Amino acid sequence: MKKQSALFVLLMILSGSLPAQEKKYTPTPENMKSREWFQNAKFGLFIHWGVYSVLGDGEWVMNNQQIPIKTYEKLPAFFNPTEFNPAEWVKMAKDAGMQYITITSKHHDGFAMFDSKVSDYNIVKKTPYGKDVLKMLADECRKQGIKLFFYHSQLDWHHPDYFPRGFTGGSWTGREEKGNMNKYLDYMDAQLSELLTNYGDVAGIWFDGMWDKKDDDWRLEKTYSLIHKLQPAALVGSNHHRAPYEGEDFQMFEKDLPGHNTTGFAPEQKIGDLPKETCETINNSWGFNLQDAKNKSRKELIQYLVKAAGYGSNFLLNVGPMPNGKIQPEHVELLKQMGEWNKQYGETIQGTRGGPLSAREWGVMTQKGNKIYIHILNWHDETLTLPKLGKKVVSAKLFIDKTPVKFLENDFGLSLKMPKDKMDEVDTVIELEVK
Repeated sequence: MKKQSALFVLLMILSGSLPAQEKKYTPTPENMKSREWFQNAKFGLFIHWGVYSVLGDGEWVMNNQQIPIKTYEKLPAFFNPTEFNPAEWVKMAKDAGMQYITITSKHHDGFAMFDSKVSDYNIVKKTPYGKDVLKMLADECRKQGIKLFFYHSQLDWHHPDYFPRGFTGGSWTGREEKGNMNKYLDYMDAQLSELLTNYGDVAGIWFDGMWDKKDDDWRLEKTYSLIHKLQPAALVGSNHHRAPYEGEDFQMFEKDLPGHNTTGFAPEQKIGDLPKETCETINNSWGFNLQDAKNKSRKELIQYLVKAAGYGSNFLLNVGPMPNGKIQPEHVELLKQMGEWNKQYGETIQGTRGGPLSAREWGVMTQKGNKIYIHILNWHDETLTLPKLGKKVVSAKLFIDKTPVKFLENDFGLSLKMPKDKMDEVDTVIELEVK
């Protein structure tokens, strides 16, 4: 009976009635090198930009206002970003201490921000601007030496073959209740092929939208294999709020530090062994929102960057450019302030890994070689007492000016005498040399 059952299962697999086991993914040496670079980068710029910016109500405006496709298709005629200057964007990111940019190539509304040959629903064919902004940005990134990722939505409220529908983009779209999901996935792969063929070296693809139909067959193996074939060094990540799937190269966390679930987005998400990235907005919106003035403070943004590094994660900070192509002045100013901090303290973040102790109420640790950086974010007492670090402390000093910090190390742990007059309200960094 067991032999018959085994034979039956084998026949079912061969016939296609049962899914064959997913192939084991083996990253190329180029990919492993990219992962190492990614872990060292620590800070990137996220950009949500599309025709939705015209309405000034965020990137989900089509769904939130239930705008039918035929009505929404009028928007590109009003999208004319004549003030777009890719050199300014890239310089702004670099000056902030960022090492890469991730930009939306296509969001959930289905509109492509590049010159796609498989669909006329794109910035070149449908807007008075008529230029490929992704090509312009890619060229400028290469010129200034910063890496570029493409965000690409798997979810599509516009395409007729995105079917069956997920929990977003309902009947209000005006689409027929039919379609061929495999045809849609072929379309998506075709656009990905364009992005990975026509824009030079691409650092990676940042997927989003699987959560719309989380239990459907997204043909991940086929899509991921296509990406790795076209650009072996490119990193694949997906914002599916689950543990990483086979074929992914980094794990992302939306609006949360790794292992946290304050948003409720990721009740099932487990932390894997891949490089990590957390993304957050500079205000409360991803896409341009005219009425969103809830900008995070300099302190909040710097501490988020530091905490992310303490968790061994990158920080991808989002801005939503205005429809004219300019980034809001208040956001430019905040990024400038982060750049000023990074000029002083970037060494304690970039190229580091999480320190010997996990995050505490007072702050986090980062580590590089024989240097441990204690980032004190919330502590007001004169003495900070820590558990044993596993290595002998040779010296302790303030990172900013090398002022010696008195310390006592014994069997119970490590005590640091804090120079109260030199405590920084944002981040007091103590540099330990260990052996």
